[in-house]
Amino acid sequence: MKVVLQKYMMILAIAGLSSRPCRSFAPTLIRSYTTTTSTSSRLFSTTAEVDEKQAAAPSPKKVRTRRILSGVQPTGSLHLGNYLGAIKQWVEFQNTGKFADAEDLDGKSFDDNDEKKDENVEYVNENFFCVVDLHAITVPQDPSELEESTLASAALYIAAGIDPEKSKIFVQSHVPAHSELAWLLNCATPMNWLERMIQFKDKAKKAGTESVGVGLFTYPVLMAADILLYQADRVPVGEDQRQHLELARDIVRRFNSEYCKGNPYKKRCKKAGLPSYPVFTEPEAMIVKAGGARVMSLTDGTSKMSKSDPADGSRINVLDPPKVIRDKIKRCKTDALPGVEWDNPERPESTNLLNIYAAVQPGRSREDILEEVKDMKWGEFKPLLAEAIVAHLEPIQKRYAEVRADEEYLRKVLKDGADAADEIASRTLKGAKVAMGFSVPK
Repeated sequence: MKVVLQKYMMILAIAGLSSRPCRSFAPTLIRSYTTTTSTSSRLFSTTAEVDEKQAAAPSPKKVRTRRILSGVQPTGSLHLGNYLGAIKQWVEFQNTGKFADAEDLDGKSFDDNDEKKDENVEYVNENFFCVVDLHAITVPQDPSELEESTLASAALYIAAGIDPEKSKIFVQSHVPAHSELAWLLNCATPMNWLERMIQFKDKAKKAGTESVGVGLFTYPVLMAADILLYQADRVPVGEDQRQHLELARDIVRRFNSEYCKGNPYKKRCKKAGLPSYPVFTEPEAMIVKAGGARVMSLTDGTSKMSKSDPADGSRINVLDPPKVIRDKIKRCKTDALPGVEWDNPERPESTNLLNIYAAVQPGRSREDILEEVKDMKWGEFKPLLAEAIVAHLEPIQKRYAEVRADEEYLRKVLKDGADAADEIASRTLKGAKVAMGFSVPK
């Protein structure tokens, strides 16, 4: 059974979020809002007692909530690049509240050290990870396989370390607000904005413009809807999604400018019982790096590892058996130069294989690894690499088999996740509909 998750790093906002109540994926969105907690005094106290207690009482503690949403497509097979570049980093954020390596659009690193400076602020994370099946159908899918691929993808999330007790896991199509908001935004987005999208041009060229569906053209608007539904300030995305995030920012500005200004808007909000601030938060991109380096093809060190490559030997699938992994590494492309080295532009395959070796051994430094392998021949290094990959993936594969075998548990996890996501997404959708003048149910 092949599972896949095409990287869709739309992780939503991260630290430093604003204090406005919530919204979005994300490749997933993080939105932070602040509340204040305080303790009540005893009902019957003397004035002196109250004054003494008030003087001794600590300052009210602020709670900052950060939300992250991200997802991958249930198409093909989840490979090592998907896992290292997306899911492994989701697990890290779930467990630590931080991404190992992220920068803004100007190449500056994000600094979350403010968490350590203010002892009067408590940080709470809300994590949402979805299987983006609506994005998957932008290219034809086999109806007999899509459901199984979707469930298998969700099972892999759990197997890789996403904990349903700490994070919500859901299927995108199980939250109707995603597709409904996408339609509203489609109607508010100029066509020439989408015509500039590089990914559509590349994919349409490969498939032939006459054979591709409209969904592939409007895919970035659906991605924007995913993000905006959850009100994120910062959106962790991969480098290949930079242009789509910029489009989402443009859509926010246009929508808020056209629908969220003036007294008529305020009156509509008052009638609907909603606050009259703009519906959407403009997200800021966080360019998240895949463990410090991109995972490239095993047959071409200059091309990204991809599930769309017709050659299965070009990638390591997360569910590949140990023998298959060893055979793929044994046959992978290398060069005729002596030794193994990092960052030589003339030796992309050497750099790629070393990057993989380091990524599946997170406790080791580059210096330590280089000292071990620098004088090895390829015939010595390849078996070492293969065994390191097998050892890293073995517990994930074992856990996947357990989760996928318990479908009742898996479906309950997905329902609980969808219910939690729907509560947030529906509020944002209602705000968008009120802004545009729709009649909404009371």
